[in-house]
Amino acid sequence: MASVKRLLTISLCCVVAFTAAAQHSQYWFCVPHPPKNLPDMEALWPMRFDYLKPKPDTVSLFIVGDIMSHRAVSKSAEEYGYASFFKHIADRVADADLAIGNMEFPLAGKPYTGYPAFSGPDEYAQYLSDIGFDVFLTANNHILDKGTEGLRRTIDVLEHKGLIYTGVARNEQADTLLNPLMLHVRGLTIAIVNFTYGTNTGPWDKWPKVNYMRKAEILPMLERARKADLVLVFPHWGIEYQLHHDKDQEAMARWLVENGADVVVGAHPHVIQDVQYIGDAPVVYSLGNALSNQNDLNSRLELALTLRVVLEEEKAPRLLEPSFEYLWCTKPGMLEDSYSAVPVTLPDSLWRDKADYKNMQSTYRKIYEENHYPGSGRPH
Repeated sequence: MASVKRLLTISLCCVVAFTAAAQHSQYWFCVPHPPKNLPDMEALWPMRFDYLKPKPDTVSLFIVGDIMSHRAVSKSAEEYGYASFFKHIADRVADADLAIGNMEFPLAGKPYTGYPAFSGPDEYAQYLSDIGFDVFLTANNHILDKGTEGLRRTIDVLEHKGLIYTGVARNEQADTLLNPLMLHVRGLTIAIVNFTYGTNTGPWDKWPKVNYMRKAEILPMLERARKADLVLVFPHWGIEYQLHHDKDQEAMARWLVENGADVVVGAHPHVIQDVQYIGDAPVVYSLGNALSNQNDLNSRLELALTLRVVLEEEKAPRLLEPSFEYLWCTKPGMLEDSYSAVPVTLPDSLWRDKADYKNMQSTYRKIYEENHYPGSGRPH
């Protein structure tokens, strides 16, 4: 994981340095010992990790839903730090070859604010990177909460820290490189497409841009993504707090699969929605929140998704059945001093607030019974 993250950082540095393919000299300021023969842009992209020793048989991806920055969350972090936020699933994040999270807040600077217009601390994003998140999804309805300048600062901070993102772009050159985001991980080529149904404000300017759920704009990204072994699409969509997808989500999901998506993983409803197969493609309509201050019990239960791809000599990569883990977001004083996303299998003896443990179990049982793979015979 550490070596992958180092290479991701070097690759992002290349993206920031390049404003045109001909500007070779800028790239090599990013690399300690540049070779004598400078490659062209096509040799640098997608971000390549081929010189990492491949694992013998699989590539693993770990994906969580909406990572929120309500004011109570950032206040708690000011007092206790971030360490408890994902400590109970930190091994899942660190052990994955690629860990992906939906960063549903801009890094617009102080004063830090929560709903309805978010601005999260830079340290939050850094913490997520430090524990092993590799890719941040940024196309969501809150990314323009602090306007164009808030989005521009978000991009500045992510790039300055060497954090990989997709779903937005600073300019046309960055848009070509980041949307879709193309990664080579241990011999597997992965394309990531991220877009949102809309934003709460704006947009006001052409650049920086946010990817919107417009087929005419998504289709070229999918066409470029077809070069990859695995095409992951992350739409920000659906009706908030509804436990099942709607007809518009399904229609878009079918269109995405028809145009090359291998896996579709949704966000925005803040609750877990059902999972459906369209052909061979799993469609996870909503993972729910990963961490938030929301009070509704349904919004405190969430899914973490693990994808595994089998690599076999002289055979095409093969996606295994996705696996899910139910998580629960505890609030300060219930389990830890601060917030924490925990597996529902965590024993009740660890809880300070036994009532919260009972809430978790009852909510889990209810959602587990309601969520299934409709018509496919594939239970969780």
